[in-house]
Amino acid sequence: MLALIVDLLHDAFFSAIPAFGFAILFNVPRRYLGYCALAGALGHSARTLLMHFDMPIEWATFAAAALVGIITIQFAKRHLAPPLMYAVAAIIPMVPGTYAFNTVIALIQLTAHSEVSPELTAQVIINGLKTVFILGALAVGLALPSLLYYRNRPII
Repeated sequence: MLALIVDLLHDAFFSAIPAFGFAILFNVPRRYLGYCALAGALGHSARTLLMHFDMPIEWATFAAAALVGIITIQFAKRHLAPPLMYAVAAIIPMVPGTYAFNTVIALIQLTAHSEVSPELTAQVIINGLKTVFILGALAVGLALPSLLYYRNRPII
């Protein structure tokens, strides 16, 4: 249990760094940079925790992005700022760079060979679909809390 907590704190620290950096890149005001880093750290740590309990990465990303959406709505209400100012930088650490990279590398290797390799084709399909589903989970998970929170009519 202690090892899990240490891993989550390690994960939170190293996912706050890119969230902070991209918040600087997106010209977030200086007083809000810490909130972007906090949202990024909480979101990525939540995804890591869910994956620790054997949830697939796509669903864990969806839940973590929804958590980031909820957190950033609360930050936005507190500071009278748009939620996307916090949220966009906060979800950057969850972007599936490894899967996208492996997809492109397998595509390049596939085009370099004169014949079609079933193994490389399977890598392209698996990594490509995983990339698309993770990106979709990020988009829907981040948008869903705003759609529900700012809804004027009742759901039912």
